[in-house]
Amino acid sequence: MKLSSISIIFFFATLQALSVLQVNSQSTDSCNSNLNLDLPFDTSLLNCLPVWSRHDFILRYVRNLSNVWNFVLSAPDTNSFVAMGFSTTGQMVGSSAVVGWVSADGSGTVKQYFLGGQRPNLVLADQGNLTIVENSTSITSRSSRVYLAFQLNTSQPLSRVLYSVGQIGVIPSAPAFALAEHRDKVSTLLNYRTGTSASDSQHSRLRKSHGILNMLSWGILMIIGAMAGRYFKQWDPMWFYSHAAIQSCAFLLGLAGIISGFVLEDRLNAEVDTHKALGILILVLGCLQVMAVFARPGKESKVRKYWNWYHHNGGRIVILIAIANVFYGIHLGEDNGTSWNAAYAVVISILFLLSIILEVKLWRQN
Repeated sequence: MKLSSISIIFFFATLQALSVLQVNSQSTDSCNSNLNLDLPFDTSLLNCLPVWSRHDFILRYVRNLSNVWNFVLSAPDTNSFVAMGFSTTGQMVGSSAVVGWVSADGSGTVKQYFLGGQRPNLVLADQGNLTIVENSTSITSRSSRVYLAFQLNTSQPLSRVLYSVGQIGVIPSAPAFALAEHRDKVSTLLNYRTGTSASDSQHSRLRKSHGILNMLSWGILMIIGAMAGRYFKQWDPMWFYSHAAIQSCAFLLGLAGIISGFVLEDRLNAEVDTHKALGILILVLGCLQVMAVFARPGKESKVRKYWNWYHHNGGRIVILIAIANVFYGIHLGEDNGTSWNAAYAVVISILFLLSIILEVKLWRQN
């Protein structure tokens, strides 16, 4: 009797384990699985790769015709939206995304959104820069997974690809189809030729180093060095040595920051032409300032006043462009760059107020 009870318990436990395994097997997808989906394009030749292991996102894609790309994104069905975005910088702001969800009645909806900013009213439905082939979008729920499919008409999709998943139980609704804040997101770099995808977080340390170096050098130390050269000449010759030392340190750190920017651009394949052009301009002007030091005429020279005018105004131009580019770089580099913007704005405001006080003092002395 005792053995029989144990056998019955073991039998039901085995059935339960098998049912769990069956559910798990049904809710998983892999690149070895066959897609039995009713899609307007052939799925037999799709390249396949896992793109977001945390949420078990699997992407399939292929270039169909000369300018048509087929995409199928597979993800667990959590009664929320799934999204795949394309970005020039790797950030959500400024990107266009294909977003899909399955309603409670089983009907699927796919829309393009343009992410114009971080506020909900700046996330615009039925807008974006993607040329989606007409009648090519669909989203299907099958075996506890959703399959978001679409076709893009483009010669080459952007390699900076974003994925996001919405809050559980929260999906957009008519008529506005407002998109609620995502539950999680990831930025990746997709190589369409080799079929490999890497998380953008791998380069976060390099991005932060680039930003901090340039902010500290061109955006802060350069200002402090200029203030030392203008407002502390009563302590001769210490003002000159302090000015030269601070500006030299700022130039070297800034050079390292710009070099790291070139490396970052190469690794991320980012399109940051304006930011890059401003950085190169700052570097060129900085080099001219350094070269001018070696060509500085003596105090008794007749051209000394022209040299002073060039050196002083050239430095001011470098500082103004550097401040603008630091703010622009923060905008490009961080989705949550508000805190960085606020912190740098506070530093600049303090230096500005201090320079006004010293300028008034200098004016009274003269």
